Amino acid sequence: MKRNLLVLGLLLVAVSFCAVSAAAATFTLASDTTWPPFEWAGTDGQFYGFDLDVMRLVAILGGYEINIVSYGFDIIFDDVGIGRVDIGASGATITPDRVLKADFSAPYWTSNQAVMVKADSGLNIATALSAGRKIGAQVGTTGAKWVQEQLIDKGINVELREYTLYPLAVLDLVNGNIDAVVQDEPASRASMAADARLGIVGVIETGEQFGFFVTKGDPNGLLAKINDGVQQLKASGAWANLITAYMGGAELSKIEAAWKAAASFLTAKDVVGFAQALATGATAP
Repeated sequence: MKRNLLVLGLLLVAVSFCAVSAAAATFTLASDTTWPPFEWAGTDGQFYGFDLDVMRLVAILGGYEINIVSYGFDIIFDDVGIGRVDIGASGATITPDRVLKADFSAPYWTSNQAVMVKADSGLNIATALSAGRKIGAQVGTTGAKWVQEQLIDKGINVELREYTLYPLAVLDLVNGNIDAVVQDEPASRASMAADARLGIVGVIETGEQFGFFVTKGDPNGLLAKINDGVQQLKASGAWANLITAYMGGAELSKIEAAWKAAASFLTAKDVVGFAQALATGATAP
């Protein structure tokens, strides 16, 4: 009898240990949190954005936790790739050079590059990208790469000015220090919505595919969970609601307020409820 009780006790300890271990699975997620609507840091220190909420909900569905940290875009692929951080979610186009550094999920978003200018500049897409113009983009981005490869390398005498952050490029544009900014279309529309002095004069059809990314070799087995989680979000309607909330042109302050109002659903791990509440709050009159 004592032997049976001892075995039962050991089994209970083992089960408890496994439960604690599973609950403690937390992965660090890196993001360049300066790029709405995909990711940004509010003045309250909270992280918002389409990418980050997708990953929060995917983590709930996958049974693990994430700890979001703000990261420089110029080092994010290297550091995720070597395992200094576990996951990257930063509006990242899947490119051959980045695939060499980190492993990517299935594509989750298709984007093109937009050409943004001052609304009163009188420029169009052709004149904004013509010889003698100063064009801004964030260092290490596909926007900067497009300017280099499709303009400079083809003999068009423009000056590419690269910035550590896209908001700095946009600020220089507003201040008249550069003529245009080449940036992904959703982020450009967010910039334009936040400042009436900006305008988009054209979209360059690049058909870029965004992906989430993890340490090379996927040692934590996260890619299958991420891909499966995204599919579950789409099937449940949560994905469509996140698009409504973040890509519908709402002011960032309104999205932040809606997020705070919906946060209790995250605490309750109610994926569908959170996305629905966020969309409703962000689009309310």
